[in-house]
Amino acid sequence: MTDNRILLVEDESSLALGLEFNLKEEGYEVVWVDDGKKAVDAFESEVFDLIILDIMLPYLDGFEVAEIIRNKNQQIPILMLTAKDKIKDRLQGLETGADDYLTKPFHLEELLLRVRRMLERKSWYAENHEDIPVYEFGENSINFSDFKCTSGDKEYPLTQQEAMLLKFMVENEGKLLSRKEILEKVWHINSKIETRTIDNFIVRFRKYFSSETKKNEYFKTIRGVGYIFNSKG
Repeated sequence: MTDNRILLVEDESSLALGLEFNLKEEGYEVVWVDDGKKAVDAFESEVFDLIILDIMLPYLDGFEVAEIIRNKNQQIPILMLTAKDKIKDRLQGLETGADDYLTKPFHLEELLLRVRRMLERKSWYAENHEDIPVYEFGENSINFSDFKCTSGDKEYPLTQQEAMLLKFMVENEGKLLSRKEILEKVWHINSKIETRTIDNFIVRFRKYFSSETKKNEYFKTIRGVGYIFNSKG
């Protein structure tokens, strides 16, 4: 048995009941709701360790729910489920704060594996961020404790996944990091994943840490190879 509590947000009852049963068999405590409003109410009234969130929901869709949750909690992992397999939906999910994305139909074993890995990453981050609580470079600052970064007078909230990737790049400043290395060492993922996912994070980092006076080169992409962080710009 585990102490982890999961909020399952899915309006397709047959799928939800199956997921609820199998998650409980894995030892998780599961709370199931079937629309966006109930999801927000449950999130605001209870404590959860992970959220499994469908996109197509009554009242509030998954993107809206994720945005509400991220405005109040940057750390809780969110796994989005959707029947849509469009790049724009994946990008929107990442933009609203989803940590992972699974397209229906999916294999139960894959979902359970992703849930386990996301919870492991959450525990790993909680144990490993204290060695660099705050990191500063140029006019920028990253607070790995409260998931906030600043650039000049602008402040941006970070998701747990963004903070994990930033921390890894800071610890390996000047080193060329391949996509494979990032996936394995940051998110403990050995299976194939769309490389656009990491590209999207780098694009967001450039937005967060941009300068109006000069073009920043803190986060460089080496096409087809990987990424380099340089605090000198």
